[in-house]
Amino acid sequence: MPNTLEATIDISAPPEQVWKVLSDLKRMPEFSPHTVKMVPLGKPKAGTWTVNWNRDGKKFYPTTSRITKFGLDEGFAFRMTENFTTWSFTLEPTATGTRLNQRRDVVDGVSWPVRKMVDALLGGEQAFEANLVRGMNETLGRIKTAVESGR
Repeated sequence: MPNTLEATIDISAPPEQVWKVLSDLKRMPEFSPHTVKMVPLGKPKAGTWTVNWNRDGKKFYPTTSRITKFGLDEGFAFRMTENFTTWSFTLEPTATGTRLNQRRDVVDGVSWPVRKMVDALLGGEQAFEANLVRGMNETLGRIKTAVESGR
C-alpha cells in the first residue's frame, strides 16, 4: 500500500468555523461516504478511543481507533487499530478562508489479515485505495458545503 493518500479543498470560511464542523465527530457519517458511525468513548481529545462502523459499497465492517491529535491548531488525527493507518485532517488559513487537507498515512505497513481482506472482499489494493481517495474528496466537499452554508 502507498504511504500516503491525500485530498485538499479550499473553504470560504475561517479555520475556527471549519473546526467547529469538523470537530463534531457525530457528524462524520454526514460527510464521509465510508463512515456509518464514529463514536468517541469520552470527550474527543488526544488519547480518546473511538468505535466506528464503516462501509465500502454494500460491505460493512467495524473498526476502532485512537485519537492522536485534536485541536484547531493541530487538526484531527486518529490511528486505526486494525490496519495501523493514520487518518488526519489539517486546517491551514488562507487569504480567502481555510485549506482543509485529509490524509491517510501508512507508516509501518498494514497487517497481513487486513491485506488479505482488502484483496478478497474489497476489490484489491488499487481499487480499494482509489475508492478511498474518491471518498476523501467527497468528504471534503461535503464539509465545505456544510461550513459555507452555515449548517
